[in-house]
Amino acid sequence: MKTSTEPDFFVQDYSTITKDPRTELVVAIGGTERAADILQRAGGFLNAPTIGRDYHRLPHGLPVEQQRLKATAASHALLAAGHSVHLDPALNALTTPDGERETALRYLTQLSERASRAKSTTEIAEILTEIAGPTEGLLPLTREVVVRAWITCSRHLKTVDEDSEPASPLANTADTLSRATHQILFARNHAARAPQKSAPATTPPSPAGQLPAPTTRHR
Repeated sequence: MKTSTEPDFFVQDYSTITKDPRTELVVAIGGTERAADILQRAGGFLNAPTIGRDYHRLPHGLPVEQQRLKATAASHALLAAGHSVHLDPALNALTTPDGERETALRYLTQLSERASRAKSTTEIAEILTEIAGPTEGLLPLTREVVVRAWITCSRHLKTVDEDSEPASPLANTADTLSRATHQILFARNHAARAPQKSAPATTPPSPAGQLPAPTTRHR
């Protein structure tokens, strides 16, 4: 008797091009030697030998737009050569800013609808986590944008010998966002611990044609 088995997949044959959040470097992991050659020729990736398995990365100090262009060029060259590759959507230079904005707006609309339809405090806790989660929450990410805008604005004002005081409200805003995040996380934790309503008990219906048993009264 012949038994069906799952096919073998070699994960390292797949190339993944993404940005490392710790170093801000664009790295390509996995792939064959032929894929490595395409990465170097089409995208300008550099071989980075490490203990275990090598990987590829773009040079240090590249502007974000250059990172996106090179990563996109490399991924399309790999696909054209028949390789399997995953490109981080944030590095795809062919996506339009308007499309990203529409995606973000749809995400916020969906969160609002989920909050309106929530039937338990557990669901509310999940929504609040997406808003204020420490790593990928909307508020922490917004605070990071404000902080970077404040730093950059202050640096530019000092470069042209202008008073950087007008940029100080951005620092206050970042602090307000941080406090709001802590307050939402506090509410999230409380909602997650709240006891859930149990479903009301229902009396099973009597079999067809059978009357309920009569009750007797004691005098």
